[in-house]
Amino acid sequence: MPKRPKRPRDPNQLAKLILDIATGEAENVKPTAPKESKQKGEAKGGTGRARRLTADQRREIAQTAARARWKK
Repeated sequence: MPKRPKRPRDPNQLAKLILDIATGEAENVKPTAPKESKQKGEAKGGTGRARRLTADQRREIAQTAARARWKK
């Protein structure tokens, strides 16, 4: 995802930026939709990790988690 410049906090600089966008001197970069960025991250997250683990590895992780939950 390309980095977009932050909007200035100063009202005068913000007004100039808006004017530049309106006249075409600066480009208005819109943020990506939340759904798209969620789908990109999903493949790298737990779903991909679960596919990569064997049944024995998943069982061991689950047992460790259960021990941690019940340890008091």
